[in-house]
Amino acid sequence: MTHFGIIRERKNPPDMRVVLSPQACQKVLNSFPEAKITVEPSTVRVFKDEEYTAAGITVADSMENCDVLIGVKEVPIEALIPNKKYFFFSHTIKKQPYNRELLQAILSKKIELYDHEIITNAKGTRLVAFGRYAGIVGAYNGIRTYGLKSKKFNIAKAELLKDKDDLIRELGTIALPPIKILLTGKGRVGGGAKEILDGMNLREVGVEDYLQKTFDVPVYCQLDVLDYNKRKDGQLLPVQDFYDHPEVYESNFMRFAKVSNLYIAGHFYGDGAPYLYTREDVKDPNFKIEVVADVSCDIDGPVATTLRASTISDPIYGYDPVTEQEVPFMNTNAIAVMAVDNLPTELPRDASEGFGDTFVDHVIPAFFDGDKEGILDRARMTSNGKLTARYAYLQDYVEGKE
Repeated sequence: MTHFGIIRERKNPPDMRVVLSPQACQKVLNSFPEAKITVEPSTVRVFKDEEYTAAGITVADSMENCDVLIGVKEVPIEALIPNKKYFFFSHTIKKQPYNRELLQAILSKKIELYDHEIITNAKGTRLVAFGRYAGIVGAYNGIRTYGLKSKKFNIAKAELLKDKDDLIRELGTIALPPIKILLTGKGRVGGGAKEILDGMNLREVGVEDYLQKTFDVPVYCQLDVLDYNKRKDGQLLPVQDFYDHPEVYESNFMRFAKVSNLYIAGHFYGDGAPYLYTREDVKDPNFKIEVVADVSCDIDGPVATTLRASTISDPIYGYDPVTEQEVPFMNTNAIAVMAVDNLPTELPRDASEGFGDTFVDHVIPAFFDGDKEGILDRARMTSNGKLTARYAYLQDYVEGKE
């Protein structure tokens, strides 16, 4: 018997998401008779306690009897229960300074930590992620920001709408002028953003047409890494060469910046890869992008207009190309930047259901099949008060030496 506990989210600002919806819990119990689930009561969770009770799921305050505790965001140190297995996004694998004490506490309490971010298959591909919903909300917010910046329309904030279909219905109430929308990324985030653009019935065009033609309707172009990066020596090699040797590449993004009005950044940025555009690039009078929806949100990084993460309550700021400073986004010469770093929380029901489906398919079975795929083994960061071998590189970080 494995007893799973769905814990209450305690981090501020409140996060309404949950890993297992009532329906996902039912699926687990129906598929694995040796599983048991208890849900900790919550006043902020998008699925109410009553919805779990109605689905036949136990709702109870105590998590002490559970073996495996499952949450979304970091668990506050004072709420950690010693000697348990925990699943949540710990934000420690990149040695984030603000969570050093959290990892220290996890080790001292002899907690076995599994981080959602490192739940992968044997090839290293992530199996559970909220990226699709970041892309969906990010693209919607990008269109909304364009409407505000251009003063052409004002649609509702995503957090006020129920689900993806609701977002697309809201977007159906507007008429975009014949702008060009650029989307980078063909992974989960880029795919989610594409769902919104396709839901608006926007026309997708190829790279050459996008760069060379003018259109009397709004269009978009989705780029992969070799569309906006080129080898410095001019060789044309398969994409794996870029991942293996990013240092021999340089950005070829400016050709797109010269013709784009709205840019949605949904790419993954790897260490050593060229910046897409720099602050100097933005000073170029040919840089025509008016609105940047930076879903990837790498601060002061490859998308140089992203000075900081923004918030759901105040999602847009301006970037002044001349001073390189933040200004009100409605300033005439400002580029409007939407860089919310927790976008899926604006669509908590959809995001929870999608994440839960993959968690039930990939992670839960590993508890009952001897972890034959190695999923738990790869995602286990700590055990018996020590870092596991795969994550031993964090030892200096834990000890405060980095």
